[in-house]
Amino acid sequence: MYRLAAVAKQGPARFNQLEMTMPSLSALPHDSGRRNLLMGAAAMAGAAPLGMAVAQPVRSGMPDHPQPQPARRSHAGMGTGLVGYMLAHEQFPVQELIGIANNAANGGFHLLATSDHFQPWQANEAHSGEAWVTLGALSAQVLRAWMGTTVTCPILRYSPAVVAEAFASLSQLAPGRIFLGVGSGEALNEEAATGIWPKWQERWDRLGEAITIIRALWAGEQVSHKGNHYTVEAKLYDPPPHPIPLLTAANGRKSMRLAGQHGDGLVTDPQSWKQNKAEWQDAASAVGKNPDDMPVLVEQYVVVGDERDARQAAELWRFGPDAFKNLYNVRDPAEIQRRAAAQTPIEQVMKGWPISNDPGPHLDKIHELQASGVTIVNIHAGQQDQARVIEFYATHVLPNLPQPS
Repeated sequence: MYRLAAVAKQGPARFNQLEMTMPSLSALPHDSGRRNLLMGAAAMAGAAPLGMAVAQPVRSGMPDHPQPQPARRSHAGMGTGLVGYMLAHEQFPVQELIGIANNAANGGFHLLATSDHFQPWQANEAHSGEAWVTLGALSAQVLRAWMGTTVTCPILRYSPAVVAEAFASLSQLAPGRIFLGVGSGEALNEEAATGIWPKWQERWDRLGEAITIIRALWAGEQVSHKGNHYTVEAKLYDPPPHPIPLLTAANGRKSMRLAGQHGDGLVTDPQSWKQNKAEWQDAASAVGKNPDDMPVLVEQYVVVGDERDARQAAELWRFGPDAFKNLYNVRDPAEIQRRAAAQTPIEQVMKGWPISNDPGPHLDKIHELQASGVTIVNIHAGQQDQARVIEFYATHVLPNLPQPS
């Protein structure tokens, strides 16, 4: 076990080499638990700091799917056919998210995505922990799933140089398994933390410049950048040991084009992907990229339960349909909550969500998104009982999907 932990720090390639000399995880007895091997290796790879809440095990009866190895073939190293799980810092405190994340990874999810907010979207969500702290803690516990943000805003409350350094450090802790999602931000985070909230075009100009700086610093060379918004004279002395996929978030037609130009891949929602997919693809192609080789992460809300469960979840995420139409310009989460309740019927919020205790609708939604070109379906369960969702997906959904490629 000590040997496994040491090799895990050397990266996925060396980890694979060691695995070939070990018994298959699937051959281990269920009661000894493939989970025990994985969690033991995580503990040896890096102990959690004192005071950190210990992740609660998944309920008994849940199968132990080994955490999938990230694919290394294309799509910025991320592969296709991935199913992720959303860690909502708006809804849960960090110590609970650590347990949720471990359960999701042990249950077979290929990727853990974290929101990165200074405040929650709505006041009734009630939480807003620091995403990078969560990722740092998880890097010592989750050995094989991809991890990253959807999304970090590197233009105001975070400078691009600091973002580059933070994610380079995270990639030292989880080599080859860190991705960075970036976007142009929301007033509830950027204006609230800095008092600054530029117009849309300036924010995207800043984002493009920030991406240039982040990539230059990741290369490990001395950077001398004097741009319209940032000046950087520095280098990273500990650059990433492996390339970090940089995915750009977008929703509207113009932002989808800019995301295609600047990012290694895309973060978006199902409706935006359906409506503006061609804009993103055309823009990527115009700058010499092949959009078929770029990761596309789509966040899909789900409910494991009935309509009552869905309505309870929707009250926390009611802003969704209008988030990037007008609510992203509102600084106060309480005001966002008030406006969302006044202008968005609850039925509209739930539209497009698979809501069922039957795996069929959940599988159908994943198949639908994958058939449209989505390479990462990121499951977001807005309900309070996260263990129920993870157990359901681990037992009834993930085993019925093809392995990532």
